[in-house]
Amino acid sequence: MEVAMPRFYFDVRNGAKFTPDDAGVELDSLEAAQRVAAEAAAEAAAEIGQDRLLQEDAQDVRVEVRNEHRQRVLTVTVSLEIHRVEPPPCA
Repeated sequence: MEVAMPRFYFDVRNGAKFTPDDAGVELDSLEAAQRVAAEAAAEAAAEIGQDRLLQEDAQDVRVEVRNEHRQRVLTVTVSLEIHRVEPPPCA
């Protein structure tokens, strides 16, 4: 008898933008879901990093993981902040 693997859903919050995951992915454990969420958050942060390098506002990317019962079981957050020293140091 084959045991069904649990399904996890990975909702992404990028600032005010929210992208729900309606399909989900079957994974063998919460640890595996955590790895997938961390990779997705890091990838999304790298994309916003390229867009935000010249801006001075903070940006967070959150991947919220839900289980097969649609209950949130973990959140991975990656932040990008740029802080300039004012006034600039003398050369």
